Amino acid sequence: MSAARFSFIIPVIIGCAQFMHQFDGAVIATALPSMAASMHEDPVRLDLAISCYLLALAVFVPVSGWMADRFGAKRIYMLAIVIFTVSSLFCGLSQSLFEMVIWRTLQGIGGAMMTPVGRTIVVKSAPRSDLVKAMNYITIPGAFAPLLGPVVGGFIATYFSWPWIFYINLPIGFFGLVLVYFYIPEIKEEYTAPFDLIGFFLTGIALGCLVFGFEAMGHRLLPVPALIALIGTGLVSAILYVFHERRTENPIVDFSLLKISSFSASTSGGAFFYIGTTSAVFLMVLLLQSGFGYSAFHAGLIMLATAAGSLMTRFVFQPILRVLTFRQVLVYNSLLIAAYFFTTCFFSINTPYLVLACLMFIGGFARSTHFAAVQSFGYAGIPYENMSRATSFSSMSQQLSQSFGVGFVAFLVNQTSAWNGSTTLTTADIIPGFVALGLCALVSAFIFFRLPADAGMELRNATRAKRQ
Repeated sequence: MSAARFSFIIPVIIGCAQFMHQFDGAVIATALPSMAASMHEDPVRLDLAISCYLLALAVFVPVSGWMADRFGAKRIYMLAIVIFTVSSLFCGLSQSLFEMVIWRTLQGIGGAMMTPVGRTIVVKSAPRSDLVKAMNYITIPGAFAPLLGPVVGGFIATYFSWPWIFYINLPIGFFGLVLVYFYIPEIKEEYTAPFDLIGFFLTGIALGCLVFGFEAMGHRLLPVPALIALIGTGLVSAILYVFHERRTENPIVDFSLLKISSFSASTSGGAFFYIGTTSAVFLMVLLLQSGFGYSAFHAGLIMLATAAGSLMTRFVFQPILRVLTFRQVLVYNSLLIAAYFFTTCFFSINTPYLVLACLMFIGGFARSTHFAAVQSFGYAGIPYENMSRATSFSSMSQQLSQSFGVGFVAFLVNQTSAWNGSTTLTTADIIPGFVALGLCALVSAFIFFRLPADAGMELRNATRAKRQ
């Protein structure tokens, strides 16, 4: 396959498949009331359809890198698409909460393999000179998913029936399989280390308990003692895994990768960024609907400005890197994201639509630019043979950060509402969430500020050399 063909086809295929996975997670939230009514269930109980999906993601993400090396990345990626697509069909056919939970769990297993294995295919098949462009193509569809989800979910729930939020995955999955079969090369390691079974159980318990604990914290699904026990079990399992990892030659989650400065900064600084990726959309939907009284469809249309800003990243990210270093991009962009969150605190029902749209455009642009920069920079110093482990580690960190972010801001909004004595959510109840996300962005800026000035220069130089 030629370099020219690679630079476009492979990342776009992977990016679109990841869009399907992330879009599904965003679109279901707006359809929960319709699903609950159809199944004669309480909408709060039906939140299990989201929680079990997140649990499956958390448990199976770490093992995906080993499976890609052992059985071949292309084969595992196609299996992930099949699992995700077939389970989508049965989710749409579900008649009860029990059936929905079963099929959503299976869908989460497919999604857990889809993201890290897709990134493994790209980073292993892309030359260094194409890595920045490749990661740019991957991240744009993923950035669109949580933004378009509320719009499409609200439209389907209003004008069609809720099963169609799952059925729309069927043609996407079918064409994705065809494209992967014909255009994605097979990538398989000659030697694969033995499977770390103990590590799999410890990370599964740790991640599962923490992700579900964060979800329960935000939605008040459990009493406080049970919540403390759940998160405590996750933390204890994580500590046990740290001791296990130090005594294991080939651990399922390899902390030695953090000795690579670019990957360490990308993981730690990126974690504070990922806290705000999904939770910012959640807060904005609350602000526009509960705070300003917009309908779900109306709020979704306004948020399309954020999606337009994300699209702009596709055209300007590489030119920006020809002028600024990775360190400068990551620091300046973190500050821009923080400024966006703090500015959001001054939004009101009287803010003109044009002002809202312009600021959301800037927020979407900053978010997608940061996403592309963090993802590509993280792989700058990773040896080829460790790419699968790095993608699993990165995906695990991203999933944990996003789950914590949503749970944290939901908890903060609920607590603020209780302190204010509000019977319904108001703007004043939601604003503290944006302040917290702005502070997280400032922490991210501080972490990236400590990087050396020439960090990631090998990627930047490789991109420049190819262009010349």
